[in-house]
Amino acid sequence: MTTAQPLDVQPTPLALLLLGREADPRSERGVECPGDLPSPSDPDLVARARAAKERLGDRVFVLGHHYQRDEVIQFADVTGDSFKLARDAAARPEAEYIVFCGVHFMAESADILTTDAQAVVLPDLAAGCSMADMATAEQVAECWDVLTDAGIADEVVPVSYMNSSADIKAFTGRHGGTICTSSNAKRALEWAFEQGEKILFLPDQHLGRNTAVRDMGMSLEDCVVYNPHKPDGGLTAEQLRDAKMILWRGHCSVHGRFSVESVEDVRARIPGVNVLVHPECKHEVVAAADYVGSTEYIIKALEAAPPGSKWAIGTELNLVRRLANRFAAEDKEIVFLDKTVCFCSTMNRIDLPHLVWTLESLADGKLVNRIEVDPETEKFAKLALERMLALP
Repeated sequence: MTTAQPLDVQPTPLALLLLGREADPRSERGVECPGDLPSPSDPDLVARARAAKERLGDRVFVLGHHYQRDEVIQFADVTGDSFKLARDAAARPEAEYIVFCGVHFMAESADILTTDAQAVVLPDLAAGCSMADMATAEQVAECWDVLTDAGIADEVVPVSYMNSSADIKAFTGRHGGTICTSSNAKRALEWAFEQGEKILFLPDQHLGRNTAVRDMGMSLEDCVVYNPHKPDGGLTAEQLRDAKMILWRGHCSVHGRFSVESVEDVRARIPGVNVLVHPECKHEVVAAADYVGSTEYIIKALEAAPPGSKWAIGTELNLVRRLANRFAAEDKEIVFLDKTVCFCSTMNRIDLPHLVWTLESLADGKLVNRIEVDPETEKFAKLALERMLALP
């Protein structure tokens, strides 16, 4: 019998990116992460993070998105959704460093809204967002050419979800559009329809469809889906001309997992349960739910819920678990809508070793993983954000 020889296999750049050990220079801005992280089994990680944060004092402001791990969120000065955190950062001009425990597009938004004297830092440059990555600047420019060839570009107003890259926000600003959040999507669409006859909604098709149909009374036939991977988006000029909502073929990998079967199953298992889902879920799931709303809406709904009530929540698991623990003492039963455990994998790249490495580096005078948006992109992205802030 021959002895098997060890394979000389070297990790590919993609594998290193997925492991969080490298960054993609084509999509990530910032300095290269050397990857010299503390061991995740180091029992002193919490003490090290606390000590580094104390050394930095008011020079650092740590933002924690709701979907972050508990081990990270404990060090956040404020928590919230992406836009709330970006505004919180802008309200702290005295902070030299903004450490954003979230994903790449969130850190970009914070950089756009903060001063040039402040440095926005992302603990792991590989913490991207699959939804944001589903719409690139090149693809959207090509889409606009398709709309132009169909003779409707002058009628179209782009509306981009906050969960988009700075490049897409800048495209939106250049073409007279606005940004929206899951909380104000209806107001953004109403404003856009006052400016034009059609909307190009980027990059989450589900939020766009749910807002148009559920909140504004349109029909599913008013919506078409533009697929950037097909010629002309997979649509005819006639389909584009007939549509009111041109939805980009993008979605959230976490919220897209929930199904009508998930809703039916939890209703069978927990009689009297209230099903509350995020509007990034599929339209049929939203239609089957009892309540639909943004992350902030979900939190407020559970805060106001009566003791003894039962809730199945369709959003990211870290947040659902945190809320279940928080309200257990009030006898509120809170469960995850899906039986399958599903965290946001990119959010979970920000772990305690990355946060410790970041804080200790900053405390030692070394600026790492800075996220910077170039001035031209920032100018038009900020314009789109300002239009959102001016919404009635």
